Amino acid sequence: MKILASTLGLVATALAACAQPALTIYNQNFAVARTFLDLDLHAEVFEACAYHYWGLFESSSKALATLILGGGTLDGVQVYSPQTAQAFRTVLVRPAPGIDGWAYGFMQALMLAYHGDPSTARETANAAVEAGAELGGFFPGLAYAGLTIATLAAGDVAAADDAIAAGLPHLNLQPKQAAIWIAYAAQAALVRGDLPAARRLADDAVAATSGFHLSLALTTRAGVAIAQGEPEQAARDAHDALATATSTGAYAAAPDTLECLALLAVGAGSHREAARLFGAADAIRQRGGLVRFKIFDAFFEFSLAALRDGMGEKDFESAWAEGAALSTDEAIAYARRRRGERKRPTSGWASLTPTERDVVRLVSEGLANNDIATRLFVSPRTVQTHLTHVYSKLGLTSRVQLAQEAARHG
Repeated sequence: MKILASTLGLVATALAACAQPALTIYNQNFAVARTFLDLDLHAEVFEACAYHYWGLFESSSKALATLILGGGTLDGVQVYSPQTAQAFRTVLVRPAPGIDGWAYGFMQALMLAYHGDPSTARETANAAVEAGAELGGFFPGLAYAGLTIATLAAGDVAAADDAIAAGLPHLNLQPKQAAIWIAYAAQAALVRGDLPAARRLADDAVAATSGFHLSLALTTRAGVAIAQGEPEQAARDAHDALATATSTGAYAAAPDTLECLALLAVGAGSHREAARLFGAADAIRQRGGLVRFKIFDAFFEFSLAALRDGMGEKDFESAWAEGAALSTDEAIAYARRRRGERKRPTSGWASLTPTERDVVRLVSEGLANNDIATRLFVSPRTVQTHLTHVYSKLGLTSRVQLAQEAARHG
């Protein structure tokens, strides 16, 4: 059987060692790459699937090469494309039989669900289910996975459960590839209130995935932990999800992760922090043309309303705007700074706290204390206090020495 699923990035693990096809794709030599991968897929479909895989990458060549190499970015560049969903409507619009029809419907379902058109996503997923039934084997399972995502995006948990039940026997034919879809089953269990099942499924997903899918699984498990009243576990998972997103460049789950941390901040009484995190999450989605799945609206809307009432409209909007003004990297850095202190050495580079490292980084960029204070939402006096601690821990006496030390540590 031709390994079409590889083209879609769904068997990236199996192809992780395929450096030669990855390099040819990266260089946009699609004809050569299709030969390496032994694919009969039409060139247009091949390139479209690479280019539009959930809108996560800057170009088709970088997208598919990265997926084959195991998920992440090849050069640290990743761009969300608000035009991705529309491109799928136009590039993959026509119906087709067999494998091509399955590819059209499956990929459209994923893209449209994440970009705010769950109704059309369900239609295309159902078309993929029909095409997959003719192909048999693993293909119906992936089509049902697309339908699961579309129905979760639409807020229809019962339909998602039906799609999961129908697709699971087919997905289990390829256990390693099936693992990347477990997190969505965990989400369905969470929303219907089956917390033990949600936790078990989320644990399985965390253990078996990497890259974006690991970030998604960790974020899902953080949501389960919040529902179970385990804020420390939730915080660990959320921060691990952000670390995974940062290390791989796969940021699609970051808005959901930031919102989990916002819920934890609400629970801890850190209202301004919570509003900033909600604002940052919303801005990331706005920039990427992404949406929150409707199944999660109830989780956040109540907290948002309570937060707005508790802070007052003016303070809430101010904090929200501060968060929305952050870039994706800045939002993640802000969230990670707020994490509770871990045990660390009392001197040397490893002794620096996340906030102290952020101060060092901004000093290295040439910013004055007042500018650093603005970037970190603290006072200039607090910045100076952090610098005093940094100098003491590192045995330094000047900003020049500090910048040199920072350069040595990358």
